[in-house]
Order: sequence, then C-alpha cells, then structure tokens
Amino acid sequence: MVNFVGAGPGAVDLITIRGMELLKKGDVIIYAGSLVNPDLLKYAKEGADIYNSATMTLNEILEVMIKAVRAGKEVVRLHTGEPSIYGAVREQMDALDREGIEYASCPGVSACFGAAASLNLEYTLPDVTQTLIITRLSGKTKVPEKERIELLAGHGSSMAIYLSAGMLDELSDRLQRGGYDSNTPAAIVYKATWPEEKRILCSIGNMAEKARQENITKTAIVLIGDAINCSNYQKSRLYDPTFSTEFRSAGSTDSGI
Repeated sequence: MVNFVGAGPGAVDLITIRGMELLKKGDVIIYAGSLVNPDLLKYAKEGADIYNSATMTLNEILEVMIKAVRAGKEVVRLHTGEPSIYGAVREQMDALDREGIEYASCPGVSACFGAAASLNLEYTLPDVTQTLIITRLSGKTKVPEKERIELLAGHGSSMAIYLSAGMLDELSDRLQRGGYDSNTPAAIVYKATWPEEKRILCSIGNMAEKARQENITKTAIVLIGDAINCSNYQKSRLYDPTFSTEFRSAGSTDSGI
C-alpha cells in the first residue's frame, strides 16, 4: 500500500493526526525534501528507509514504491501542503494503477490556509467576496489560456497565488491589467508557519519592491484582495439575532458587539 500524505505548510504540528500515524507505520518514506520540513521525519519509526525525492526522477520514485510494495512494505509518499494542489500526484497514481498497486490519500493543510492563519485572515467576507481563487503564473508548468491571471483578476475576489514569488513585477502588472487597482491589498507570506516565516502586508502596486527588500524570490505565497485588510463588511447572517436557523429562532435584539 502507498499512502500519499499531506505534510502541511511547514510547522511540524500542522500535519494531521492521520498523517502522523501513517508516518509512524511507514516502512519506506519518500518525502519532498525541497519543501517538506525535515523535522517531520522524527515521526518515522526506527529502521524506516527514507528517500528525498528532490534528488529523484519520477521513474526512480516509482521504482522505489513498486519494489517496496511488492516486498510487503508500507510506503508513505510525503508531499508538501495538500497533495491535491500542485502536488504532481496524479501521474504517480496513474502509474500505480497500471501496476495494480493500491494507494490512498491523506489530506494536508495547504499554504494558503497556513498563511491565512498567520495573518488571522478570512478570505470570504460578506459583501466583499465569497470566492477564493487558487492559481499560479505560467512557468515550467503552463497555465491554460482561459485561466490567465488577467481573466481571473476580473472577478475581484480573494486570490492565493502559488509558485510565483520570483515573478512579482509581472504578476503586479497582469493583475492590474485584469482590473485590480494598484492599491488593492496584498500580502506575501514566506514559508508560512515555519519558524523563519515572514509576513509582508503591501499592495499590488508595491509588492514586488517589498519582496526585493526582504530578498524573497521563492517559497512564498501571494495573497490578493480587499478581504486582506477590510473592515467594511457585513456580519454573517448565520449568527444574526434576527435570522432563524434550524437550531435557533430569530429574536429582536442585538448587543451591538
């Protein structure tokens, strides 16, 4: 059996309990060494075979997996964040399908949620936006034409932009061409939830310069939208005293807090 496990955004205690237990049981662990906090390997049992996939090709990773499973061993493929987001897991799963090897997925906390926690941020504020777009700029992996940043920016929603910290001048320009004002709030969170985390509150217009000042060129997520520092929003109807729910009847008073 191969278990694809989300390591979370960085902090050792932000892996799920299920993920931690799977690590403890793994006979073979293949971890994404370029991004996963190596301190997570403290959960590995004594004698586990550990591989750093940063130095491996896809075929080499698959060879280790297949050989281990056929020898009756439990394999953990430890990906950064949440494997379903930019995790390149589908190609591994398809190969395992061809080999008739069983696998399962254990979710993890993605960087956009680690960053939101670090900033005490809510992406979806009533009357501001109810949408979070997760995307990236084109790089070695191309982005479909219909998902160009300019088109996505036209929604004016909250955005979490991955794998683009080295292209912030281009990102700023394209966001503005898509409709965001240069003064739209932005945040750059470097290594969210790691001990060396940096949080920069800025705007679309000055985010590239702010990143240069902090020498940030990678391993950072960029957040965009009015929800970042918005104070002009409507309170949730869910807790409105005049709003009835399945669990509470509407009243007529509000403390005004």
